[in-house]
Amino acid sequence: MTRVYLGLGSNIQRERHLGMALDELAALLTDLHCSPVFESEAVGIRSAPFLNLVVGGDTELDPAALSQQLKAIETRSGRYAPDRQGLPLDIDILLYGDLTGEVAGLTLPRAEILRNAFVLWPLALLAGERQHPGNGRSLNELWQEMRGQTTQVLRPVSFSWKGAELTPAALLDANL
Repeated sequence: MTRVYLGLGSNIQRERHLGMALDELAALLTDLHCSPVFESEAVGIRSAPFLNLVVGGDTELDPAALSQQLKAIETRSGRYAPDRQGLPLDIDILLYGDLTGEVAGLTLPRAEILRNAFVLWPLALLAGERQHPGNGRSLNELWQEMRGQTTQVLRPVSFSWKGAELTPAALLDANL
């Protein structure tokens, strides 16, 4: 079994698409854990705000097979429909164990970890002591460094899945 971390985002029917994705990921991965959920302004595109979170879980799938399963979940959300408006669902493999480099058409670890607060903050909250396989620094250290430098707008939001609140009340007052 390999521990993987996935980044999820949606900017249309956000709660519905993320809930559906979490349901499917719970069937695909074992020992699934979810970060708090954040609302962020779009980065690199003009669109409605996104809801983002990170999940961690264990898999027996190799990176190519996992990527294929994630694309199937995105497809079921309508991501690849020709008439879609916005981005119903995006699921990215952020970390796959300690793999680094080009693997099955993926670059691991995913570069967005070090570029986007909407990826690094939830990842650090979920697995802060874990070391980034590319540079050996903890995700908490990387987040503290990014936190003082980023101009991205990000705020924790309430989000329930299967009757559990994913975002702790104490975090709801924090903004970036």
